[in-house]
Amino acid sequence: MIAIFDSGYGGLTVFKPIIHLLPQYDYLYLGDSARTPYGAHSPENIKHFSEEAVEYLFSHGAKLIIFACNTASSVALCHVQQKYLKEKNEKERKILGVLIPVAEEVSKITKSNRVGVIGTSATINSNVYETEIHKINPNIKVHQKACPLLVPLIEEDWHKKPEAISILKKYLKPIKSTNIDTLILGCTHYPLMIKDIKRIMGKKITVVPSGEITAKSLENYLSRHSEIEQKLSKNRKRKFFTTDNPEKFKIFTEKHFGMKIPLPQKVELKG
Repeated sequence: MIAIFDSGYGGLTVFKPIIHLLPQYDYLYLGDSARTPYGAHSPENIKHFSEEAVEYLFSHGAKLIIFACNTASSVALCHVQQKYLKEKNEKERKILGVLIPVAEEVSKITKSNRVGVIGTSATINSNVYETEIHKINPNIKVHQKACPLLVPLIEEDWHKKPEAISILKKYLKPIKSTNIDTLILGCTHYPLMIKDIKRIMGKKITVVPSGEITAKSLENYLSRHSEIEQKLSKNRKRKFFTTDNPEKFKIFTEKHFGMKIPLPQKVELKG
């Protein structure tokens, strides 16, 4: 089983293109909406939350976990990979993130070598996108902007209100002025505002969400790692778990993603 983990609804922007590209596998989605936004928490708490999620997902049959949360990927991914995979010499289970595939793709897209990143405060403070991009091309200038209010607005389904668009404009104005030609949506919630982001940034700037990039990266990964792929169940089953309101999760998913899903199971994560 493949598990998709996020702090809330944002990971659905990764989940949807993955199941579209790779529909044959069984999937489990876990959204920790009760503690969202992760970006407002300390690195220690983010690591703790991520550990709880990993333990829960592995205990429920996951063989491959995708951290579809940029904050968890930037702050906790290396930590949980070390704790649950390397220290235990684990060969049959894997934990992957969304950051490196996006950094690789953006390094190919930019023509001016000027790239912008918007994300949660924790993601931006980690500086992980700049680090990964510079591993590929140290000549790329990376401009970053934290947008801490966007995730709460999206989780409450307020992201299309005029007040939310006004906040979005204030966040994007400084980064647009840096003359970037490519903008990374460094939070998987942000594609839910992608039409407004593209309109504000203008046609000359390529806006890059992580969903399709992650899906293609996963497809490539599985083609190269048969030892993992062969252990994944292939019954096209989908299970959804949330730490908050299952009814709200179902309504949001069907409204914004056009996916009919069963009522998610409410769970409590414990370390």
